[in-house]
Amino acid sequence: NAVKYTSPVVGGFQFVGMYALGGVAGKSGAGQTWSAGLSYSNGPFDAAGGYYYAANRSSLANGIRTGWNGTSDGTFDGSLVNGGYISAKSIGIARGALRYTFAPFTVGIDYSNAQYKADATSAFRGTQKYDTARGFFNYQTTASLLVGVGYSYTKARGDTSATYHQVSAGADYVLSKRTDLYAVGAWQRANGEQRTLDGGTQPAQASIGSYGYGGTRTQGIINLGLRHRF
Repeated sequence: NAVKYTSPVVGGFQFVGMYALGGVAGKSGAGQTWSAGLSYSNGPFDAAGGYYYAANRSSLANGIRTGWNGTSDGTFDGSLVNGGYISAKSIGIARGALRYTFAPFTVGIDYSNAQYKADATSAFRGTQKYDTARGFFNYQTTASLLVGVGYSYTKARGDTSATYHQVSAGADYVLSKRTDLYAVGAWQRANGEQRTLDGGTQPAQASIGSYGYGGTRTQGIINLGLRHRF
């Protein structure tokens, strides 16, 4: 059960808030999820910031949480970057972003801080933190063709320490109002140490999004596709 509120736009500002009950009988706050965000838009300039919090209500096995129940498990997506912290007591993520358009170009930057907090039933100790900074540059070369490049840097600290550098590039070509072709490529390098899915540690492995991992410090992907909107 969840409630959500979206405010009208006033002077370019808009607020969105959501709260979901945990559904754990006799445990106030267990499993609850809430988020809040504020955005501002004024001509070519856009800014947004938000915070997301989720409490873990999964069952235990041998005194350790077995995972994450509910929709918040999408925070992990099977990635080795943060997958070792799926037994966290709670997750808190703060993020802010800026975007500016000066046709035919668009640039944007954002920063996020994610914190995975442990308790006695977690497979790790303390608080694991991830600081991520990103930037992108898009160029609308023609009415049909958009190209762009991006870079992100993630620093993991607390329980384990690692860094992740990722570069990406892509293009989108519009064939019609509902159909387009796209191509996206990305490359990532990991350094340091990361917590494994079984609670151990290992040299950091690259893991791009939800595409899985290759077992090495570097990973590259190329994604080609045809998209049609119905």
